[in-house]
Amino acid sequence: MNINWYPGHMKKTKDLIINNLKLVDLVIELLDARIPYSSKNPNIDTIVSNKPRIVVMNKSDLSNEKGNYKWAEHYKSKDIPVILANATSNTGVGSIMEEANKAVIEKFRVREQKGIKNTSIRAMIVGIPNVGKSTLINSLAGRKGAQTGNRPGITKGKQWIKLKGNIELLDTPGILWPKFEDKDVALNLAFTGAIKDEIMDIETLALKLIEKLNNMDPVLLERRYEINVESNKPLEIMDKIAIKRGCILKNQEIDYTRVSHLILDEFRRGFIGRITLEYPEDIKIID
Repeated sequence: MNINWYPGHMKKTKDLIINNLKLVDLVIELLDARIPYSSKNPNIDTIVSNKPRIVVMNKSDLSNEKGNYKWAEHYKSKDIPVILANATSNTGVGSIMEEANKAVIEKFRVREQKGIKNTSIRAMIVGIPNVGKSTLINSLAGRKGAQTGNRPGITKGKQWIKLKGNIELLDTPGILWPKFEDKDVALNLAFTGAIKDEIMDIETLALKLIEKLNNMDPVLLERRYEINVESNKPLEIMDKIAIKRGCILKNQEIDYTRVSHLILDEFRRGFIGRITLEYPEDIKIID
């Protein structure tokens, strides 16, 4: 599959982040816990530079516990605060507020020595599309302050949002990068919905997901769809799922578009199981 998506608003968002970085005390980097490496924009490290940062692994309820533990240990070994979160259920939200206050203690102490009264902590939240930024912001603010949706690209421009306590948050639209040199990264982003389905070959994408899940743990597919996948190729597995779920056209042929959407939707909603698609040890070169 050839996946190459870099809309014009992505460059505008990158410029927005760079131009507003001086206005904030820290950066909250939001990752998808199912794909912490693939959902990490490689430009962010360079853009953020030495600014204090907190990594929030959102959707940790959809990733498995083994993956959550290994990725949390990875970031802790780099002395980067990491929080496992589920913005939908408010899990981990309180810890984000606590870490934000810890991250600026020294900076505020210096301000006090200069006679500057402590004001609100200003933070910027960054992350790829569809990683749950708006939902997390709403949880942090305790209200519906930002637009949300299950499609990438809902947030259109920057907006300051007052959170509980003394924190002001600068929200930015999701940002990807110009091209995907690693096909596995591109596929992981597509599997989780970071890339709009409308520009994808949805049937090939579903087949790739079946192949990956079957290689990782075939029991996941067998348990969810009540089928036997032993020695089956991805297309044969898809056919079995389609028949089991009634994705059949009037002429008794397989409705591949319908079953493809079904499989991707059930994976993204966690119905197939709690799945981590990549681990730190699987990544050959990692920051």
